[in-house]
Amino acid sequence: MGFPAALAIVLIGIVFFASGLVVNLVQAVTFLFFRPFSKGLYRRINKVVAEMLWLELIWLVDWWANLKVEVYADDETFNLLGKEHAMLLSNHRSDVDWLIGWVLAERSGCLGSSLAIMKRENKWLPIIGWSMWFSDYVFLTRSWDKDESTLKSGFERLVDFPMPFWLAVFAEGTRFTQAKLEAAQEFAAAKGLPIPRNVLIPRTKGFVSAVTHLRAFVPAIYDCTVAVPKDQPSPTLLRMFRRQASVDAALDKFLVKDTFSERKHDIGRPKKSLCVAIVWSTLLVWAIASLFQWLSHLGSWVVIAILVTLLVIIMIGMHILI
Repeated sequence: MGFPAALAIVLIGIVFFASGLVVNLVQAVTFLFFRPFSKGLYRRINKVVAEMLWLELIWLVDWWANLKVEVYADDETFNLLGKEHAMLLSNHRSDVDWLIGWVLAERSGCLGSSLAIMKRENKWLPIIGWSMWFSDYVFLTRSWDKDESTLKSGFERLVDFPMPFWLAVFAEGTRFTQAKLEAAQEFAAAKGLPIPRNVLIPRTKGFVSAVTHLRAFVPAIYDCTVAVPKDQPSPTLLRMFRRQASVDAALDKFLVKDTFSERKHDIGRPKKSLCVAIVWSTLLVWAIASLFQWLSHLGSWVVIAILVTLLVIIMIGMHILI
């Protein structure tokens, strides 16, 4: 990793962790004092609060890495985005598929009410994992004996969700790699199943459980495919920090031949995430200046030790997240 990328990670990490702790604190307070009395009010507040953190990652995509997201969908589906409860069934080609989905959710006005079924370890991720827990994400152990009841209770919590939500399901259960594809092809051949070429064999239990419990109040399933043109590198968080952009596409229908069956829609690049990043950065600069003033009475070596400790913690945290 070059020095510019490392410096970007440190600076962005400082803003993200400082703002994230504030967001998590507000989420915790509203969880304790609002959710017991009005779950609907808590969710409406949490939608706004969570977006104040998640928009920083949208800024990373839109304004720092300048990643271009193109959406292909039929007009009817596109016009309903963000206006109805929906389950998003997607492939899992890279480590930022969820972030591309967040970009589309932000454009559709439901970023703060976007949920996902994820592995349990993710809820322990600093800042972002905690924020997802407060936002009713569903976390699984990948053991069906335990996950069956977890899924059922998680879906039942969504019955009275007071605003349109998206629930993302990555049916492959893991991120796509060539080695996993070869293993999936061997398994399919042994079981007499269709041989996959571009995706892994889906894990059907979670999907069936979702359809069974959600069909009464979720009217739509969006069949999404995230794809990158053949002449473009796959986007990753590290590439984004390095400002190495690529063209990505979040699609509702995709014919895996670098061609698309539906009309392309321009989703633009709203300035909301840029404004949020500027506000958080400004507040952080003020807080740091105040901290230095408060620490000015201490010895210089003590101040240096505190700053170095904070930087190390942030670097470790960003490494874990990436």
